[in-house]
Amino acid sequence: MKIIKNKLAKLVTSQSNVLNNIPMSALSLGIAGLIPFWGLAVLTIILDAPFKNFAVQAEITYGAVILSFLGGMHWGFAAMNSRHVSWLSLGWGVTPTLIAWGALFLSPSLGLILLIIGFSAAGIIDFRVFATNRDNTWFGKLRTILSIGTITALVLALSFGNFF
Repeated sequence: MKIIKNKLAKLVTSQSNVLNNIPMSALSLGIAGLIPFWGLAVLTIILDAPFKNFAVQAEITYGAVILSFLGGMHWGFAAMNSRHVSWLSLGWGVTPTLIAWGALFLSPSLGLILLIIGFSAAGIIDFRVFATNRDNTWFGKLRTILSIGTITALVLALSFGNFF
């Protein structure tokens, strides 16, 4: 564990690395949040029914919870900074939750597709919002990394899960 921590710290402190300036706590917790996405995606691929069905439903449910959280962050930003109080910002804040909720009612393949669309939109919007914020540019970088990790796991589950 100590070796991993040292290598991760060296990676983050490197001036030439994209992870530069991302706080270690945020990076560590963010990457830990990818573990269920990837673990369930692998289980979706290797298990047979009915366990495969459980794994994909757990993947969709976890994805819905996380996507809802990403939307809720925009309400938190508005509460902290009046610059974020607008119809557009707050409207986007509820959109991921509605997308996530809808994914829970669809077939597994359509639910995964809807989550992929939702995480793609959230990643793009969050990057655009935070790329222009000089105080928190690290957050836009982190959200991009986590979005790519999440979307890749969802695509993996969809592509190799044999739901069609």
